[in-house]
Amino acid sequence: MPAAARRLPGEAGVWVFIFGDLLMFGLFFLTYMAYRADDPALYRASQLQLNRGFGLFNTLLLLSSSLAVALAVQDARAAGRRAPALILAAMACGAGFCAVKAVEYTEKIAAGITLNSNPFFMFYFAFTGIHLLHVLIGLGVLGFMLSKLHARDAGTIGALEGGGAFWHLVDLLWVVLFALFYLVR
Repeated sequence: MPAAARRLPGEAGVWVFIFGDLLMFGLFFLTYMAYRADDPALYRASQLQLNRGFGLFNTLLLLSSSLAVALAVQDARAAGRRAPALILAAMACGAGFCAVKAVEYTEKIAAGITLNSNPFFMFYFAFTGIHLLHVLIGLGVLGFMLSKLHARDAGTIGALEGGGAFWHLVDLLWVVLFALFYLVR
């Protein structure tokens, strides 16, 4: 593809927000790893109290939602008719993620595990809570994308690309959180 034909998908402002978010979460991840290095036994023991099945299921939900969003953007570019259904499928996956996270938080709190239990759970609740907020914002973004599909105006594709980029960021952040909290021993 010639250099003149290349362009950044979506709006430039969305990318500024995405890079800022990546920087913020990168600092979160570095902070977590530094504290983990100080007491690896505590972090390993605490990890064993997490439900890996919930974490894996949430990962599959978000990866499926990302696929649906990518397919929706592709379908909209081709003037297809499947994009609204694909966005709704992504929204259902995102809502499922929220429901699973609510069950997981409820289980932990019922077991007496809170932000104040130890540094691992402080990071776990704080970082996954901030991520959950991103998922909720992302669900609003997906709703906006759905409304743009119904309007089909000149800015539809740009809005879909920008919204899709944000949703993929949410998924990427979860993959790293999943690895840090549920997998890395």
